[in-house]
Amino acid sequence: MKRINSKTPLLNLTVEEFLEVSKKIVADENYAHGLKGLAKFLGCSRSKASEIKSTGILNEAIVQKGNIIIIDKKKALELLRKN
Repeated sequence: MKRINSKTPLLNLTVEEFLEVSKKIVADENYAHGLKGLAKFLGCSRSKASEIKSTGILNEAIVQKGNIIIIDKKKALELLRKN
């Protein structure tokens, strides 16, 4: 598959290229990144998001390596509904 330039108009993409770009967008929407991303997802401040993360409620939905934090949004919602 050829590399798609970000300046390429949608009109010039083939169906296959469009589907490839769409899959990447959908995949990114399934995850939040960092405390800022968690705060945006939960609709709260970063300090409140940090507080919620610290409780351990979302541990199953969070993958963390050093300062890098990735949150599975679907799993996080399931865990929040349980608690």
